[in-house]
Amino acid sequence: MFGLWRTINNVLFYLTLAVGLAGLLGNGLVLWHLGLHIKKGPLSLYLLHLAAADFLFLGCQVGLSAAQAALGTQDSLYFVVPFLGFSAGLWLLAAFSAERCLSHLFPACYRGRRPRHTSAVVCGLIWALTPPAVLLPAHACGLLGGRARPGTCLRYHAASVTWLLSLVCGACGAGLVLFVWGGCCSQRPRPQFFGVTLGSVLLLLLCGLPLVFCWSLRPLLGFLLPLFLPLATLLACVHGSARPLLHFMAGRQPGPRQPLRAVLQRALGEQAPLEAGGLSLPMGLL
Repeated sequence: MFGLWRTINNVLFYLTLAVGLAGLLGNGLVLWHLGLHIKKGPLSLYLLHLAAADFLFLGCQVGLSAAQAALGTQDSLYFVVPFLGFSAGLWLLAAFSAERCLSHLFPACYRGRRPRHTSAVVCGLIWALTPPAVLLPAHACGLLGGRARPGTCLRYHAASVTWLLSLVCGACGAGLVLFVWGGCCSQRPRPQFFGVTLGSVLLLLLCGLPLVFCWSLRPLLGFLLPLFLPLATLLACVHGSARPLLHFMAGRQPGPRQPLRAVLQRALGEQAPLEAGGLSLPMGLL
């Protein structure tokens, strides 16, 4: 029996490494094109930071997993550090979904009254607030090597779990509202990103939520279901790795092969010239 559990754990470990490396490549391509070749718009800035958060999560996960296998040791630090990138990505995904929902439900108000630097300010706040939101509960609960303080741990952990579940509900709620509104209520043509909106919601619920549960119930799950953490980690890597593929599916069109930067720009639906070639895409997808 123990040999079977060890074999399953090894299979999950190597699958996690493979998916993580593929996700690093995909998110690296998104960072390259969004960072250097596409003029930043409100939504593309969110996608740039989201790709950076996924790249951070996958890079830390792959690096620490390899170190864990090489050293033969297990440490809670190997779980906390990648979770920083995962949490930042979850927060950015909620903000990105909310902005995209508002831009479609209230287009005139959104374009006329939205402050110019909203996306930059929100992304900056997310990167500033994520480390204390993750590290304070981890420190109070002894996950960073110190002594656990039960009373403080309970308070911080409850706040952290509430925050994470609120982000999941916000991201899924905005995506579902946008999908239902575009499919049933809106008279305008359905933008190309509506299919990927539903895909993002399903991907978050099926692949991202297990790691949130693992963070919320880690001592209990680690004792009752020892394989839940490796499985949740693998699913979280799938969640971070599949996002570039979803945006590629949203932006591609039938016909000749197109540059990745044009596909990303079309998926976002923002009118912004591409620096290489001066190509401009319409606002009709927003």
